[in-house]
Amino acid sequence: MSDPAAAVLPGGQLSTRIVLRPVATPLPLGFLGLFVATSAFACLQLGWLPPEQGRGVAVAALALTVPLQLLASVLGFLARDPVAGTGMGILAGTWAAVGYLTLTAPPGTSSAGLGVVLLLSAASLLVPAAAATSKLVPAAVIALSALRFAVTGIAELTASRTWYDVAGTVGLLLGLLALYAATALELEDVQHRTVLPLLRRGPAQQALQGDGADQTDQLRHEAGVRNQL
Repeated sequence: MSDPAAAVLPGGQLSTRIVLRPVATPLPLGFLGLFVATSAFACLQLGWLPPEQGRGVAVAALALTVPLQLLASVLGFLARDPVAGTGMGILAGTWAAVGYLTLTAPPGTSSAGLGVVLLLSAASLLVPAAAATSKLVPAAVIALSALRFAVTGIAELTASRTWYDVAGTVGLLLGLLALYAATALELEDVQHRTVLPLLRRGPAQQALQGDGADQTDQLRHEAGVRNQL
């Protein structure tokens, strides 16, 4: 997002210029990928699809959700939004693990190893969720993703039909919330105004409504500009 370049001031003194390049919000892309993966796996967990269809769902997650969320993660960091970059990166890696293990395991089986990974991923997602408190709807998507992975992890560890039903229900709720958040963010970015509520507050609201000086005042202190991360 920032590109330092040297410039010569009157008197021969050197200064540093930081050029900002506009980047469209990558969150709708990542949230729509999340919508597809969590909803499809929820259909498996609730028994709406036979276990043999798990491999097709896994391929869809690997081919669609994972690359979309990886791209959203990279663009999130380039847009100077570490919450988006971190959250999308963890989601992409987790869905890659779920997709690969589902693809290679016998249909309908549980995996204690996958359960542990999902519980650890759920804990990891609490970090960006806690940092995203100024954008409540995107924060809720990340937090509900953490819950979705946690209950799925318990289901994989216990092989309990009840826990799979809970995981599937949470997965469907997450899919609906992710679809809403993606729609709201897309409309906001295209129309340059809030169409559907995202519950922005504090810095997030100022970022949308403030002037250019508000956005660049602390730029020199951000990672990629300062000389140490």
